[in-house]
Amino acid sequence: MSTSAQTLDRDATMIDPLAQRRRRMDLLARVLIYFLLLVGAAIILIPVLWMISTSLKTESQLFVYPPKWVPDPIEFSNYVDAWNSLGSIAPGLTFWRIIGNTLFITVLAMFAEMFSAAVVAYGFARFYFKGRDVIFFIMLATMMIPPTLTRVPAFLIWRELGLLNTYDPLTVPAWFAWGPTYIFLLRQFFMTIPRDMEDAATVDGANPIQIFFYIMLPLVKPAFLAIGVLSFQGNWNNFESPLIYLNTTQMFPLVLAIRFFQESLSKEAPKWHYMMAMATMMAAPILALFFVAQRYFIEGLTVGAVKG
Repeated sequence: MSTSAQTLDRDATMIDPLAQRRRRMDLLARVLIYFLLLVGAAIILIPVLWMISTSLKTESQLFVYPPKWVPDPIEFSNYVDAWNSLGSIAPGLTFWRIIGNTLFITVLAMFAEMFSAAVVAYGFARFYFKGRDVIFFIMLATMMIPPTLTRVPAFLIWRELGLLNTYDPLTVPAWFAWGPTYIFLLRQFFMTIPRDMEDAATVDGANPIQIFFYIMLPLVKPAFLAIGVLSFQGNWNNFESPLIYLNTTQMFPLVLAIRFFQESLSKEAPKWHYMMAMATMMAAPILALFFVAQRYFIEGLTVGAVKG
């Protein structure tokens, strides 16, 4: 055997154990990462699983020790009873009426936030005008203002306008790009799109509005859908604003109705199985929306953060 062949065999013999060791280390690293993720997921899911478990228990099983994770018997009727008992908050108030109020506020505010944030972000990312960067940084600085500081001035403004006990304070501000976080996220996405695409569309005769709707928005779909999920979750769970501006029970959204539902149930004894059934029904749409759009949601929160 020639000297060169012996050298190659010796090098291969030395490299092979190193490659095997590297593969073992990579495997151990992946196992450790997945183990930590499973532990973290279990810790986060414990309250959710306990909520679902409690919602299916009879009243006699609520405070037994040791706690029972699997109810015996399983009472699916708790959901029906809680649904029907929700009307005890006020005469004429039904679960469907509350769901309709909630969907009206949530969907209208969500689409308003998505549209207004996309328009403003597109302007900051693709157009140059005097003072653009200063205005953008001032807008970002508003993220540092605690919402509590604006509660009283906002209430006084809506009172002077005569719009208390209406849905306007809950939906109209969304049309004026009240989410600087959403604007920043979309702006980062818009800035990653090459300007050559806009130039080509302009040469073909497209105006800025057509470019925005038919070219730019489809290209930022992950961020756009991520904002939609976040906005839906925020408006669906919004408790303070309806509590401040609404005083007619027939107009209550679900999150506010559950609070008053809890007070009506606690006059006799805490019925936590009913409360957990209502909480499960309230969380179900958000969880379903996240699982449907999770790919776009994760991509929208990560890709735009590392580009541009």
